[in-house]
Amino acid sequence: MNTPENVLSPAAPAIPNGSGVAAVLAAGIGCFVLAVLAFAGDKSLVIKNSLNIYKPTGPLSGVTTIAILVWLCIWGFLEWRWRKQTVAASRVHSIALALLVLSILLTFPPIVDLL
Repeated sequence: MNTPENVLSPAAPAIPNGSGVAAVLAAGIGCFVLAVLAFAGDKSLVIKNSLNIYKPTGPLSGVTTIAILVWLCIWGFLEWRWRKQTVAASRVHSIALALLVLSILLTFPPIVDLL
């Protein structure tokens, strides 16, 4: 008996996942850039002064502005490169997760004070 569950269908073509994977990797890179700039702004007076775009906010205005610009540029570039491709999502997700963990560690005060 051929029920819908027993009928083998031909292999469906893979749906491109490049756009989604590009967004995930860009978010991980953006978080890491934000953490590195925040760390550098805390440790270096020259960098702290150069990141001060809006005086009432201090260097945080430059940190977030640069991190958002980097995130958007990388997202746009990766979207352009991967939009019609099927990318190894598990590898990219692992990289993005590692960048996120490093970002959290770089913004955690006890760890920052050790460096």
